[in-house]
Amino acid sequence: MDSIWMAISPGALETRILATMGPHVPLLKARFSNRHPHRRAIPTLLEAVALWQAMPVRAVLAVDDEPGLLGTGSHDSWLEDIDGSPLYTLSWVPRSRKRKRRHDLGGVGEFRDLERLLVTEVAR
Repeated sequence: MDSIWMAISPGALETRILATMGPHVPLLKARFSNRHPHRRAIPTLLEAVALWQAMPVRAVLAVDDEPGLLGTGSHDSWLEDIDGSPLYTLSWVPRSRKRKRRHDLGGVGEFRDLERLLVTEVAR
């Protein structure tokens, strides 16, 4: 594999992150609170994963059409430092339609939508 694929999906209360080696080998699944995210949180995470795995990260950020998707105002101020670097690329894509939430007991929940996002957007 020549890069890590990462999908980031901010929500009202939390941000879900899925990183894979190629389209199907899970590397990282995480849920982070959106209470007080630092504006450098996403670029620092992308850089850290790239450095840890010694390969670049190709990431997509799934966003809504409406401002304020993080529940703390516009996501523009939270993500203003994302300019890319030699360690990662980040693309913005529209969020897919939401499905009914299913409560899973295992691990950190369902990530199929982010897996699909990796295959359809990062693989391009």
